[in-house]
Amino acid sequence: MGKLDRFFKEDATAAITFSVEKERNNKVEITIRSSGTIYRVSESTSDMHASIDAAVTTLERQIRKNKTRLEKRLRQGAFERALDVSEVSTFAPEEPEEGEYRIVRSKTFPIKPMTREEAILQMNLVGHSFFAFRDEEADGAFSVVYRRNDGDYGLIGDEQ
Repeated sequence: MGKLDRFFKEDATAAITFSVEKERNNKVEITIRSSGTIYRVSESTSDMHASIDAAVTTLERQIRKNKTRLEKRLRQGAFERALDVSEVSTFAPEEPEEGEYRIVRSKTFPIKPMTREEAILQMNLVGHSFFAFRDEEADGAFSVVYRRNDGDYGLIGDEQ
């Protein structure tokens, strides 16, 4: 995790969760909060150390992929040193079973005003397929951006 220090300012906090799943898969989930931006990654392999390495590599790849958009939020000079990033498969969660609908997890978070581009960036950084936000371009109306099957993005907004 120390490899990521150069990207973040002093206000950054990280939460790391380790778990063992079916068939002895070792899962690592990392969530980093820094300057109002959330970075999230989850990796699962047969070895816990390999899972940690894969998660850190995936975070580095996310940051590099969004370098130009993130530069103003990350520590100055974070991209001066080149990274050696190899391709690592990401964790794919199991599909839910057919039948009854159950809410198995509930979260609350502040819905912040931001531009649509910032919302898409934030959605990609947390690895979700949608993101709720207050749309600055629509006078703070509640909106949701989402990733479409064709790879483009969609926007759902309040009629007001």
